[in-house]
Amino acid sequence: MVDPAEYKRRRLAQIAAFSCVVVLPWVMRPGVAAEKTGRLPVFQTDFGGAGLLETPTARNAEEGEFSFTYSHIKPYTNYAFSFQPFDWMQAGFRYTSIAGHIYGANAPNQNYLDKGVDLKLTPIKESRYIPEMAIGFRDLGGTGLFSSEYLVANKRWYNLDLSLGLAWGYLGSRGDLANPLGLLSSRFKTRQGSSGTGNFNLGSWFTGRPSLFGGIQYTTPWRPLTLQVEYDGNDYKHQPLGDSFKQKLPVNFGARLRLNDNVTLSAAYERGTTVMLGATLALNLAHLTQPKSDPAPVVPKNTRDNHPKSWSKVADELSSNAGINVTRIAKKDHTLIVDGVPTKYRYMGQAELRGDRILHNAASADIDSFEYRWEGGGFFLRDDKLPRQPLPTNPLLVSAASPFADLDYRRGIISSGVTKAAADAKQGQTLYDTSPRGFSFSLGPGLNYQYGGPNGFLFQALARLSAEYRTDQKGWLSGTLAYSVIDNLNGREDIGRSKLPRVRSDTSRYLDHTTLGLYNLQYTRTARLSDNLFGMAYGGLLEQMYGGVGGEVLYRPFDSNVAFGVDVNWVKKRGYDTQFDFQKYSTVEGHATAYIKTGIDNILARISVGRYLAKDYGTTIDLSKTFDSGVTLGAYAVFTSAGNKYGEGSFNKGIYLTMPLDIFFTKSSRDYVTTHYTPLTRDGGASLNRQYSLYSLTGTRDLDRYWDGFKKGN
Repeated sequence: MVDPAEYKRRRLAQIAAFSCVVVLPWVMRPGVAAEKTGRLPVFQTDFGGAGLLETPTARNAEEGEFSFTYSHIKPYTNYAFSFQPFDWMQAGFRYTSIAGHIYGANAPNQNYLDKGVDLKLTPIKESRYIPEMAIGFRDLGGTGLFSSEYLVANKRWYNLDLSLGLAWGYLGSRGDLANPLGLLSSRFKTRQGSSGTGNFNLGSWFTGRPSLFGGIQYTTPWRPLTLQVEYDGNDYKHQPLGDSFKQKLPVNFGARLRLNDNVTLSAAYERGTTVMLGATLALNLAHLTQPKSDPAPVVPKNTRDNHPKSWSKVADELSSNAGINVTRIAKKDHTLIVDGVPTKYRYMGQAELRGDRILHNAASADIDSFEYRWEGGGFFLRDDKLPRQPLPTNPLLVSAASPFADLDYRRGIISSGVTKAAADAKQGQTLYDTSPRGFSFSLGPGLNYQYGGPNGFLFQALARLSAEYRTDQKGWLSGTLAYSVIDNLNGREDIGRSKLPRVRSDTSRYLDHTTLGLYNLQYTRTARLSDNLFGMAYGGLLEQMYGGVGGEVLYRPFDSNVAFGVDVNWVKKRGYDTQFDFQKYSTVEGHATAYIKTGIDNILARISVGRYLAKDYGTTIDLSKTFDSGVTLGAYAVFTSAGNKYGEGSFNKGIYLTMPLDIFFTKSSRDYVTTHYTPLTRDGGASLNRQYSLYSLTGTRDLDRYWDGFKKGN
């Protein structure tokens, strides 16, 4: 029996929420009220994902935004990461530490740590009469302790943003309503329990009795401050791990204080009993940029008849000013040809604009075009031929009035793939040539980390020395030596249970046993097999955990949306100290991979089929999006024959972020840094971490964003 006072309190709260969310917008409908102006701020919920406090809304952050949210409301401490790859899709993952419950017998001092993956889709955007509508899933691919599905709509009126939704599972555990889907099938009437393995629990979606939820967000005249009130569809009587909390009031009250565009502080009073405190750090990856202090472009001479004192000095200037590591300069008929590797500017057009001015100041009167034969990975990949004229009158300014922004000039540019025959021949009269042999090195920081196990966050900060010796154009020896400067490992080697060979789950042992480690030492050699077919072979210490030999072949037509590759590797497991010793385990792994530029929102799809390190067979699906800033956000899932031998998670998955370094510094750079995150390190679906891939080495084979370099000009 429900207590009459409790029943009355519930109904009054529901009527109030319904009135605020439905009746108020109708009374103050657009016919009466003014149109909305500007964009109201969007905040992250306690569990991550755009919303109010405990409840989600149909709103989304700006496209490209990445946010990290910390919140604590007893007994839950949440660490949530949220991504907005598109304006209609939000995804994220979350860790929830549950006080009062231990992680397991092997970690009695560690709170239970739950992992979850969330997803929200917004197919309907707000218009004058139509609210914004979304469908969402909480704890989609986790253990299911907080699993929930919901439908939610939002409508704005001036500085008020109103939401109303219907939730199943955790968010709707109050169960105020009969499930409308029960009219379709009786199976929807009863909530199906979670398997607890991290599978997609399709059978439980939208089952059981749902509950209404909703709220109001008010952006105050003092813009940094936003107030929120919500009706919570959770009664907190059936919490994960058998917990139950007292809820005096089903309405939560909160405030958000935006310190700046990146940092928000949160405070709330929830359940009528408990205080929530939190903070969010947000960064828009799509628009990251940094003003540059690169050398000013060379001022072109007024005359066309020039003669350099030394072509070696021209090559040096092309390197220092245009970012082209020149291997050869030649003259053929009325064209100057530059063979080189791009080293500084991410946009090829930007390097070519600078190079044109330098070559103009060195070219004789009979030269009417400049040709750039771009190299990469030992291959000639692309040939860009640009007319000598027109030259910009002001090299410090490229605008719509500049000849370099004129479409007629662009029509004069010819770009094509360098054929094998042309790559093998030295065309024209050589003016400058240099040996490809050479030694280079770099010293910088490194970081190894592991999170999600019973030991919490484990890290190892490194001083990393990388070196390369190029034996000729098509071969090089490379290596990486790293010293552990500081870590928090302290002998912790928890590796959990595994029914598969330990090909990755003992990573913590490598971290703990390595002070000075040789992370990579290999010889790599490439070969052009035909016009569109590229090959690579390598051998040595291929990564921290494996050494061996392997090879790859890639079919990649010039500026094609599709490429195909095959790699095969024989590898043997290395010793835990990351030196020269090996363990007994060895295997053959390899994959056939299709690379597909979808043409949709700069999405690249990579689909691989093959054999993995634990001798399981399966498929990897990898989707990534590159923003205008050059930042790439990707996610992958691996499904193999390992099946239930995976353990928790049942399939491998993760996300990664690749960022160009020049978005952080004032000097242009073509270097990138990549960070990976995998919720759980498992043995199933594990691949060799190869140092090089042909698809990356042949990247300039594509014309992607080529014209952006001309827009940037200098």
